[in-house]
Amino acid sequence: MFHPRARTMLLLSLPALIIGVASSLVLIAAMKVASVFQQFLWQQLPTSIGIAYDSPFWIVGMLTLTGIVVGLIIRYSPGHAGPDPAIEPLISMPVSPSALPGLLLALIIGLAGGVSLGPEHPIMTINIALAAAFGSRLFPRITALDWTILASAGTIGALFGTPVAAALIFSQTLSGSNDIPMWDRLFAPLMAAAAGSLTTSLFFHPHFSLPIAHYTQMRLVDIASGAIVAAIAIAAGMVAVWCLPRLHELLHRLKNPVLILGIGGFILGILGVIGGPLTLFKGLDEMQQMAFSQTLGAGDYFTLAVVKLAALVIAAASGFRGGRIFPAVFIGAALGLMLHAHVEAVPAAITVSCAILGLVLVVTRDGWLSLFMAAVVVPDTNLLPLLCIVMLPAWLLLAGKPLLAANRHEP
Repeated sequence: MFHPRARTMLLLSLPALIIGVASSLVLIAAMKVASVFQQFLWQQLPTSIGIAYDSPFWIVGMLTLTGIVVGLIIRYSPGHAGPDPAIEPLISMPVSPSALPGLLLALIIGLAGGVSLGPEHPIMTINIALAAAFGSRLFPRITALDWTILASAGTIGALFGTPVAAALIFSQTLSGSNDIPMWDRLFAPLMAAAAGSLTTSLFFHPHFSLPIAHYTQMRLVDIASGAIVAAIAIAAGMVAVWCLPRLHELLHRLKNPVLILGIGGFILGILGVIGGPLTLFKGLDEMQQMAFSQTLGAGDYFTLAVVKLAALVIAAASGFRGGRIFPAVFIGAALGLMLHAHVEAVPAAITVSCAILGLVLVVTRDGWLSLFMAAVVVPDTNLLPLLCIVMLPAWLLLAGKPLLAANRHEP
């Protein structure tokens, strides 16, 4: 009835569905626990002892304590809470399952404690390791690389609430051949991503889009404006690219994770006092608050962008377990709103979307993911041609440039 190619794809459908659903459930469980813990630390606890949650004492104290606790977990847990996200790429080969409890705990405490990192890197590491560990027993004919691809696709679908991002990302990595077309290779990952996104949507829907005025029609001057905005965002991101490996090396000369992360948490607390509560946490909810605010001006947006960028570098250099994509989106949105406030003739839809495109491109060096994030934050079909054009000079600017990553150090 079915062609052998179709039967091969159908055989992979069941493990892809299982992995997609499981990847989403791991993400949902971690985010729910972190959310409850965050409410306790930042609302119930300070209220019960009569301290304002946004007071300098509470912000500095909470982030310093968060750093110390995460440092203790990294030092004493089996596997030292997994790999350092500042060194490892977003998608990598499976780690030992023994490192996963410590990694999950470090992630939850970091998210709840206000660290300026997202959940994507640790969740990806956890899901890939679980998929490889359990999948190899249930379906021994499927290789570890295939489990890595399925788990990463399911996690991407769960993180962004849509399989589109996974389709875009894996379309460039799973290139077809004369014998196996690209869509044959893409079938199972897309199935996992769809299962992950649908499972996530049953519990909550990631809300990325901002209330920004509709973009009506593309003009030549808008292309130039968008390219300039993207270049400014890339320049800001390259400052972080220069600082991260140097600061990472400096901090890790101390050798003690508790001391390193305690210092990192204290600095994050100081930055939180300067930038306010909007610069804490992973950045998505705070980005919505920033966009809906009626009181923020160009100077405020500039402060938010600079402080969040500094916090991202400090958190990553210190070794906190978290990802850099979500904070980069916040920084891009703040930078875009600041540029629009300075030059109101340039539509906010252009400044925000192109700034996000530039920042995410620096962080991920993935053109499809950068386009996707810009398009979901400012969901306007009239912007898509402009974003595709702006991507070209942005990609040229970053060709051959170093990545936002730290170097490995000899123990």
